[in-house]
Amino acid sequence: MITLRIPTPLRTYTSGKSEVTVSGAIISEALNDLTNQYPTIKPHLFNDGGDLRPFVNLFVGEHNIKDLHGVDTPIKDGDKIMLIPSIAGGQHAA
Repeated sequence: MITLRIPTPLRTYTSGKSEVTVSGAIISEALNDLTNQYPTIKPHLFNDGGDLRPFVNLFVGEHNIKDLHGVDTPIKDGDKIMLIPSIAGGQHAA
């Protein structure tokens, strides 16, 4: 069982669930399983070309998949994946 943690803003699309169980051997398969279970979340994670949106960060344990093998990062039973959307910051004028 692989657990995917859903951030609060996206829980609307997972029936309010903070964690969902997904299956797959790599991140892209787990995300495919997630979007099959909860189709309305797909446009919030992927662009029209099917690529993961740049502001979507996925961590396997403490490691960002962008620092590993991206959506081809291997996962295994018992792994916990965290979905963390980027938060835009700004600069205040003095």
